[in-house]
Amino acid sequence: AAQGRGGVPIPGGVHGCTGGEVDLEERLRELDLRSDSDVPDVPPPTDSTPEILKRALSGLSARWKNWWIRGILTLAMISMFFLIIYLGSFMLMLLVLSIQVKCYHEIITIGYRVYHSYDLPWFRSLSWYFLLCVNYFFYGETVADYFATFVQRREQLQFLIRYHRFISFALYLTGFCMFVLSLVKKHYRLQFYMFAWTHVTLLITVTQSHLVIQNLFEGMIWFLVPISSVICNDITAYIFGFFFGRTPLIKLSPKKTWEGFIGGFFSTVVFGFIFSYFLAQHQYFVCPVEYNSETNRFVTECEPSELFQMKKYSVPPLLQAVLGWETVNMYPFQMHSIALSTFASLIGPFGGFFASGFKRAFKIKDFADTIPGHGGIMDRFDCQYLMATFVHVYITSFIRGPNPSKLLKQLLILQPEQQLSVYKTLKSHLVEKGILQPSLRG
Repeated sequence: AAQGRGGVPIPGGVHGCTGGEVDLEERLRELDLRSDSDVPDVPPPTDSTPEILKRALSGLSARWKNWWIRGILTLAMISMFFLIIYLGSFMLMLLVLSIQVKCYHEIITIGYRVYHSYDLPWFRSLSWYFLLCVNYFFYGETVADYFATFVQRREQLQFLIRYHRFISFALYLTGFCMFVLSLVKKHYRLQFYMFAWTHVTLLITVTQSHLVIQNLFEGMIWFLVPISSVICNDITAYIFGFFFGRTPLIKLSPKKTWEGFIGGFFSTVVFGFIFSYFLAQHQYFVCPVEYNSETNRFVTECEPSELFQMKKYSVPPLLQAVLGWETVNMYPFQMHSIALSTFASLIGPFGGFFASGFKRAFKIKDFADTIPGHGGIMDRFDCQYLMATFVHVYITSFIRGPNPSKLLKQLLILQPEQQLSVYKTLKSHLVEKGILQPSLRG
């Protein structure tokens, strides 16, 4: 008999199918018996609350002290967010990138602490190298997609864009080979744990933050309404739960209550509907973000689409008696805002529950102590990443149609003979449709 983990004897040998099956069953049973208490302890985060706030709130109970700290820091973050919106699209992209890097750092650091992997050869460097590789790939795809005219004018960039995917793959393969070469016999399992941890973290942070930027290019309103809805739901659910919460919602988050969940839902839907009304009136928020290669600036100027043009709608008969209105004027986007707000308040919180389960699995209270009263950046953006994916899927499924401007940019990159071939094919098609008259010359 062989000795299993923890000295548990495993009957059977490694020879023959029967012995192998028994060995596997015993190992699986042993793993099932392991509890979360087997997870190594992680040092608790320190209290990063500024001393001036500690002194000002020293006479309050812990519950109300946390309330004031969270409230003050929330207002400060919202004010900073509005300032960045004012500074424009490019600053918002830098904000998304900064948040992505910080979230990646917080999750990777937990992995280092949990698995005591500080001494693994090259692994800290490899983790950041893989982050650079994945960002190079995604941001390169964005440049090729949205800045085709700019790239066409610079010969050195044409090479990078033309072979972008090959270069990205070569960079990743370099990191992969470095990982294999760094394997040490006594650390095999630990190294593969961290290799998987790194890739899952990349999937959560980089891929979904890239979708945030994709949504931003569709128009700032597709960036602001979803993010604001999640923030509104987080704040209102906390307020309703703080003052009226009595019924626990989910065991993963003992402080979450049904009262907070329901109050947050209705508040978020109303907020999203009203907020969308104000944003839809301004080109700055509704026009797709495009790069003007002549001025080297991002521009948001366009003729607003039908989504952002006021229309008259008939009120359902059941609501006519309550509201006293037969028709109502509103922007079509406001109807979409209801869908976005509903997701933010009903499904979005499950991103937070998932994060709570993750933290409980590794016996930590917060991802970090970056923001006093709130925890780490990841604690505040756990729902935002799930929301960003939904918005991207929603746009591609229900909103986005063929984009003539984007197609034209791609045509301009082609060689003259290829452009002429496209022109002849398009002309022939339009003549067959009867849209163009056939040329007298044939």
